[in-house]
Amino acid sequence: MTRPIGGQGKRRAGWLRQIVQCLVMAGLAFLSYLLISHFFFQSVRVVGRSMVPTLRDSQQYLLNRWIFHVRAPQRLDVVVIRDPADNGFSVKRIIGVAGDSIYLKEGSVFVNGKRLSEPYLPPLTPNYPFGNDREQFIICGKDKYYLLGDNRMNSADSRSYGPVSRNRILGLIVK
Repeated sequence: MTRPIGGQGKRRAGWLRQIVQCLVMAGLAFLSYLLISHFFFQSVRVVGRSMVPTLRDSQQYLLNRWIFHVRAPQRLDVVVIRDPADNGFSVKRIIGVAGDSIYLKEGSVFVNGKRLSEPYLPPLTPNYPFGNDREQFIICGKDKYYLLGDNRMNSADSRSYGPVSRNRILGLIVK
């Protein structure tokens, strides 16, 4: 008994079509992942203790990369930035926005002349390590943000590198 040659060709063509479809689907899935993780949401792991007690070292959080296309970053937002000091990634809290005056004095943060309420910090958290009574006064320029880590004793932030440009803010941490 002989088989028609045309049936074998159809089976092979069907098999090849399935492989191509699988490859196309895998490519589209990968492209969708890249698009979503680059422009919308991304999983991030906190490295370091600069945001303790709010965020813990080695914990995973969701980074909303889309939110700042809809609204501007706001005071008290916890954000991921491209760190001006080493061009790495850092997590910090926005303390001041464009036009704000920031004054650090005697363990308190004043924004536009009013003491900032910081319920996320333990009482009497100092602004500088080793009990230094240093003072700092800064006015945030256009598209500039003043950022602090919640662990003021162990954070490199705007106290050392100054206000950060809007284009360095990558997204909002979602807890």
